Amino acid sequence: MKVAVAGASGFVGKALIEVLKKDHDVVALSRSSDKTHDPKIEWRSCDLFSLLDAERSLQGIDVAIYLVHSMRPSAHLTQGTFDDFDLIVADNFVRAAEKCQVKQIIYLGGMRPENEEEIAVHLRSRWEVEEVFRKSSVPATVLRAAMILGPEGSSFHIMARLVKRLPVMVCPAWTRTESQPTALKDIVFSINHCVGKSEALNKVYDVGGPEVVSYSAMMKKIADLWNLNRRLIPFPLISPRLSALWVCLITGAPRALVKPLVTGLKSSLRVNPERALHIPGYHFMNVEEALKESLKDYDEHKAPLAFKGTPSRRHVVRSVQRLPLPAGKTAESVARAYMEFLPKMQPGFMRTEVNGNWVYFCWRFPSTRLLVLEYSPNRSWSHRQLFYVRGGLLARKTIRGRLEFREILGGEAVIAAIHDFEPRMPWYIYRWTQAFFHVWVMKQFGQHLNKMEKARYSKHKNIERTS
Repeated sequence: MKVAVAGASGFVGKALIEVLKKDHDVVALSRSSDKTHDPKIEWRSCDLFSLLDAERSLQGIDVAIYLVHSMRPSAHLTQGTFDDFDLIVADNFVRAAEKCQVKQIIYLGGMRPENEEEIAVHLRSRWEVEEVFRKSSVPATVLRAAMILGPEGSSFHIMARLVKRLPVMVCPAWTRTESQPTALKDIVFSINHCVGKSEALNKVYDVGGPEVVSYSAMMKKIADLWNLNRRLIPFPLISPRLSALWVCLITGAPRALVKPLVTGLKSSLRVNPERALHIPGYHFMNVEEALKESLKDYDEHKAPLAFKGTPSRRHVVRSVQRLPLPAGKTAESVARAYMEFLPKMQPGFMRTEVNGNWVYFCWRFPSTRLLVLEYSPNRSWSHRQLFYVRGGLLARKTIRGRLEFREILGGEAVIAAIHDFEPRMPWYIYRWTQAFFHVWVMKQFGQHLNKMEKARYSKHKNIERTS
C-alpha cells in the first residue's frame, strides 16, 4: 500500500518510516528541510495549515498516519493557543483524506487519565483531535499513549538532562505521578501492526509498556544506568509555573513546550485493560529496557525537534482565535457578521467596502485602504470561508497570506485564523501595535457573537411565552 506519514521529521516519524518502507510505499510529509535521501521514501513538502497543501500531499494515498502536534511555533509570531492550532491542522488533514479517498487514518494521540476533572490542556487537545478523526467518513484507528521513551523524545530528553546536570534535585509533586510509558520501538511496531488491518478500523487502543512507574523513579533508573549518584528530594509545594521555569532553565527546553507538559504530568496515565492493544506473540519492553535502548543513541547536545524554533521564514504571522458559534449559524454567516461588525466597532474610525469578491478595510479620514482581501469562492463553502490577503497599507501582497473562518467540532465553535500574514510596517512597530489590535478586535467580535446568541435565545423564549 501507499502510506503517508504526517510528522515524518519527528522522532516517532523518523523511526516509523524506516520500518514501513520494508513492506509499503512510503510518502513522508514534512514542512521542515530535515529530509533523508532514501530512494525508497518519497518526501512531499507540506504545510498542514494549508488545506490545499494537505490535498496535494494525500493524492494516491491508501493509509494516512498522523503524528502531528502544534506545541512547536509555526510562525515567527503566533497568536492563539496550540490546541486551536491542532484543530485547524487536524481538520485540514481529515478534509484532505476524505477528498482523496484515503482508506484509513491512524492517529497517535494521548492517553486518558483516570480522573478527567482537572485535565491538562495538551491532553484535552489530543482528545479534540481524536474526535475530529473519529467523526470523519474515513475509518480511523486511534492509538493512545502516555510518555514515549526514545533518544529524541522531548519528555525523555528533559528527564535525562535533569539527571545529567543536577546532583541534587528538589522534586515537585508531578515527579511522583505514575504513568505507563512505552518504548519508541513498541510504538512504531504498534502503528505498523495496524496499517491496513480491517479489524483495527474505527477502533481506539491504549498502548503502554508492562510497568506503571513514577517520573522520579524513571529519573533514578537513568542515574543508575549512567552510574551517577543523584539525590531526589520531594518538595510538593513548588507550583507548576515555578516548576516549569526551573525545568526550562536547567534543560534549555522552550517554555511553550515545558509548561503544558508539566501541567499535564499531574494526571496518572495508565492503560485501560478494556482498550489495551494486544499483538499476538509480541512483548512490550519494560521501563529499564526502554531506557537502556533510549540511552544508546542519546546525545545531550542534539536537541529534539520540539526544542527547536519555528521552521518558517522571519516576519510571518499566524493568529488563531476560537469564537462562539451562535445556534443555527455557519462560518459563512460569521464571516458576514465580521465584515458588518468592524465599521460599527469604532464609528468614524473605519469603514468596510465590498465589491464583488473584493473586501476593503479602509481608514475613513483620510480615505486609505488598510487591508485588501479577495474572497475565494472556489475554496469556500458554508462551513469554511476563505479570503486571500491582497495588500493594503498594513499588509504585503503574498501568495499564501489568508484569512479564514472555519466551523470546528461539529459546529460547536468557529475559528477565525490569519495564516502566513506579512505586515508592511516595520516588524517591531507591528509587533506592539497592529498585532495587539487584531487580538483585541477578535475578542470584541467574540463578545458580539455572544450577544447575538443571547438575543436569539431571548427572542425564542418570548415566542414560546406568547404561544
